[in-house]
Amino acid sequence: MQALADESRRTVLQILRDHPATAGELAEALPIARPGVSRHLRVLREAGLVQVRSEAQRRIYSIDPEPLAELDEWLGDYRALWQGRMAALHTEIARGKRERS
Repeated sequence: MQALADESRRTVLQILRDHPATAGELAEALPIARPGVSRHLRVLREAGLVQVRSEAQRRIYSIDPEPLAELDEWLGDYRALWQGRMAALHTEIARGKRERS
């Protein structure tokens, strides 16, 4: 989760969700210099969120969805909690509108 806290790293994951990319391609899409992109990629790689493969002289980065699926599963309980609370809020809002009418 700490690796996902940074906006630039989330942007990298959004790009990699659509297609694999090199560090240079990612740097073109971000408002930071290439060394910064490399540092973000290292953090994502160490967190297990990104995989890298060599292709000639290029390093191609791609997303590893398994850790994100684990995070989604963990968040499921919280999502259910908030959905219940939002449904209760919706009921109270509707009740308040009826009482004003």
